[in-house]
Amino acid sequence: MSRSSPRTASNANLFAALLESFPADRSSTAIETDSGLCYAWQDLDDATAMVANLLESLDLPPGSRVASQVEKSVEAMILYLATLRAGLVYLPLNTAYQQAEMAYFIGDAKPAVVVCTGANFGWISKLAFVSGTRYVFSLNDDRTGTLLDRAAQCRRQHAVAQCAANDLAAIIYTSGTTGRSKGAMLSHGNLLSNAQVLQKAWGWRTPEQGGDVLVHALPIFHVHGLFVAIHGALLNGSKMIWLNKFAPKTTLRLLEGATVFMGVPTLYVRLLGEAGLSRDAVRSMRLFISGSAPLLIETFTDWQERTGHTILERYGMSETIMLTSNPYWAADGERIGGTVGPALPGVQLRVVADDGKAVPVGEIGGIQVKGPGVFQGYWNMPEKTAEEFTPDGFFKTGDVGRLDARGYVTIVGRSKDLIISGGYNVYPAEIEGYINEMPGVAESAVVGVPDADFGEVGVAVVIAKPGVSLAPDAIVAALKARIANFKVPKRCEVVAELPRNAMGKVQKNLLRAQYAAG
Repeated sequence: MSRSSPRTASNANLFAALLESFPADRSSTAIETDSGLCYAWQDLDDATAMVANLLESLDLPPGSRVASQVEKSVEAMILYLATLRAGLVYLPLNTAYQQAEMAYFIGDAKPAVVVCTGANFGWISKLAFVSGTRYVFSLNDDRTGTLLDRAAQCRRQHAVAQCAANDLAAIIYTSGTTGRSKGAMLSHGNLLSNAQVLQKAWGWRTPEQGGDVLVHALPIFHVHGLFVAIHGALLNGSKMIWLNKFAPKTTLRLLEGATVFMGVPTLYVRLLGEAGLSRDAVRSMRLFISGSAPLLIETFTDWQERTGHTILERYGMSETIMLTSNPYWAADGERIGGTVGPALPGVQLRVVADDGKAVPVGEIGGIQVKGPGVFQGYWNMPEKTAEEFTPDGFFKTGDVGRLDARGYVTIVGRSKDLIISGGYNVYPAEIEGYINEMPGVAESAVVGVPDADFGEVGVAVVIAKPGVSLAPDAIVAALKARIANFKVPKRCEVVAELPRNAMGKVQKNLLRAQYAAG
């Protein structure tokens, strides 16, 4: 990729579009942290230029990867933006990954640059150098580290790298719950097109329209926080209120001066636990968005009652960014709890049977999609990439769901979570819905485990509400009175908590392993 002078219409670099959207008044606040730090728009321009100049000074080959495993901070976001600006490929890694996992990611992606926390520099640098990485920098969440020390010596001006729309911008590794993790390759065009669609779909208000303020409380190693939230605010020239870590009381206080909030269901549950959550506390808000994990109907309705707001639930994945969304505008329809809304503009979505033929409206099948946000394939896995696309170019999401007559999508579960018991298909999300409606139940997860007679049987793992005692046998008996016997879990366990990943998703692979062992 060649370096360009100021952006031209032919430069499809995502950062060029974001930079062009910065407000004319570069001295105004772009980011305000929960600790009181303020970053002006000019600060973002200057800082990304300095880090981009540092990266360019390393004389890296085109398409080089920059891997980052650091705690959330504004400087970590600047590293991401600077990587785009320099025309390189960003590789965010979950801060929870340990040595064996990091060895796999670094060995697979072979990044030219690795950035890690100072505390992990010793062991991560050894892994990186063994894999051929030439440069390892540190970056901490208190604005210290060798990356910033080196960048401080660089110029504050930088010509944004020239990129084509299909040039690689980021690699997002999937969770790897069924085999080794796969690196989804996303281009500048994938990311920009999705951000532009969401800007319209969610009614982002420009500064001329009164502006929006986003409370950013999500991790930034994941599509939700890194792409959907950050791109949304920057492309709109909107201020962000930044939390390095989610804290319910702090977040509730910050909502008083904001208009948009994006969260995973767990964040909404924790906010509902705050006595101060009320209609008055969120009086300036216009939109609450939820994703990355299923939102319980109880949470959906409790939020309506407490705040007067209806949460907008949407659906996407690492390989596709956002695919569907409940409507923002009332004229486009209502937001329906338990659904993720219709397909976004530009997205083709279909639900098919195992033979690839479309299923009737309301019936369950595999979800397949096509559109400008769909990724270019899996890093170094051409055979796996080919396997995951149909002959006519649709990506097999691995999610199971149904479409209603209005085009609204309901996600039933993952195909890998499907339980085949005695030859019958059992969809865990359906069973969980019945269990979650029972008095005293806070949440549940149903998984399949091997069985000598039926091949697989279901196990229900249930969390009780505070102060409630649940009887496993009573839960099973209640299910038998409501659903077909082949769907009823053969065991029920009441536990204190469910294993979750950083985005709040229940890790069913861990539950399957635990209960398969007896």
